[in-house]
Amino acid sequence: MTTRTDGSGTWGQLLSGRHLGVATVLAGGVALYATNVYLTSSLLPTAIDDIGGLRYYAWTSTVFLIASVLSSMIVSRTLAARGPRGAYLIGLALFAFGTVVCALSPTMELLLAGRAVQGFGGGLLAGLGYAVINSALPRHLWTRASALVSTMWGVGTLVGPAVGGAFAQFGAWRWAFGALIVCTVAVAVLVPVVLPQHRAERERVVAPVPVVPLALLTAATLLVSVAGLLSSAAIAGVAVAGAVALVVWFVAADRRSPHGVLPPSTFTASSLKWVYLTIAVLAMASTVETFVPLSGQQLAGLAPVVAGFLGAALALGWTVGEIPSASAVAPHVVRRIVRSGPILVAAGLAIMAVVLAEQAGSGRVVLWATGLIIAGAGIGIAWPHLAVGAMNAVAEPAEGARAAAAINTVQLIANAFGTALAGVLVNLGGQSEMRSAQLLLFGFAALALAGGWTAWRATPQGGRPNPADRRDADAIAG
Repeated sequence: MTTRTDGSGTWGQLLSGRHLGVATVLAGGVALYATNVYLTSSLLPTAIDDIGGLRYYAWTSTVFLIASVLSSMIVSRTLAARGPRGAYLIGLALFAFGTVVCALSPTMELLLAGRAVQGFGGGLLAGLGYAVINSALPRHLWTRASALVSTMWGVGTLVGPAVGGAFAQFGAWRWAFGALIVCTVAVAVLVPVVLPQHRAERERVVAPVPVVPLALLTAATLLVSVAGLLSSAAIAGVAVAGAVALVVWFVAADRRSPHGVLPPSTFTASSLKWVYLTIAVLAMASTVETFVPLSGQQLAGLAPVVAGFLGAALALGWTVGEIPSASAVAPHVVRRIVRSGPILVAAGLAIMAVVLAEQAGSGRVVLWATGLIIAGAGIGIAWPHLAVGAMNAVAEPAEGARAAAAINTVQLIANAFGTALAGVLVNLGGQSEMRSAQLLLFGFAALALAGGWTAWRATPQGGRPNPADRRDADAIAG
């Protein structure tokens, strides 16, 4: 991962003038996706009381995730074919249509169909949030734009449950989707004003969809999502192992494909593969927050609302760590930040694991929250530099958008694997809530430590200073 910069942009430059509209669209698309994830989770119990379909409860997340992964793999092709403006309008239209279906669904089966369409549109929006950065903004604003975009995941974690819970409280779950539609339309109105219709790639032949790699990765996502729903730890472990085997197969097939999902630089001497692996580790670690509210209720007797905010502590740390970190531009400082990120994650999770106790009082709960905030900060400080590192680590400048789009695919797959792994670790604890929580936290702390090694490889000392040098080195290595 190169740490070269072309000057230091400021937040004022990004959030003012002609760049403000672009930043709003990029952040808004990801915010819609992230908010929808948590909003829907908080609405589902009320929706099921109204339209039934309890047996499909878990599948509302599964179909959404699979559709998101599927569309995330065609982001760069959609961008090449339609340009930034057209690609965003397609994503927003699909997301809005799926949300309308969800809002009007008389049955859970139809709601699942709406969730699939939502997921497909949302996967495009989340991927475009990174992929359009390097074409719509100057290089010196890339790090801050990446920080702004990824901060929207933290915003969604906080806003989604709050808004969804408020609508559910009054039995108006359909109106929550209505509010989401209004926000989607607001972003869509901005798109033709602030984004270019087409760039030079309009004249370029759009690469065909890599059917085999795409099918393998989708199958892996389905298998690992099912693993997260299984109550048997042994069977779930086998399912996760099968999903890992499919991912390995995907990598082999993608490497051979002339038009794969990942940019060709992933399979060269470039640091790109290590950047993606570090992103994957951090994304997997973030899935711990899914089980934190449960531990808060079981071990500390917290009310559901309070336990929900405890779960959001990791997202808070992510946001708090990310904003100041984006200001770092000196190569040696960026290297230290990225390398320390996974270590902070491991330390934060270990702190919470060590101070866990049954019938915990408010003092211990504060320590839990502190550990989660530290872990979130570790993700936050590293993430924007990893995102920019992916754009800069390619052998050819034209691969930049493709490398950026793949960030979202890596993140979604890692989230699916992280959720499944968390489920396996929790189930290994058996009937003991305390043991389950400790296995979860210590297990993911160990995973984060492994991320320290990949982060080191992603930020080589004295990295190559520019794309031309990278191309020469890769040619020699090849």
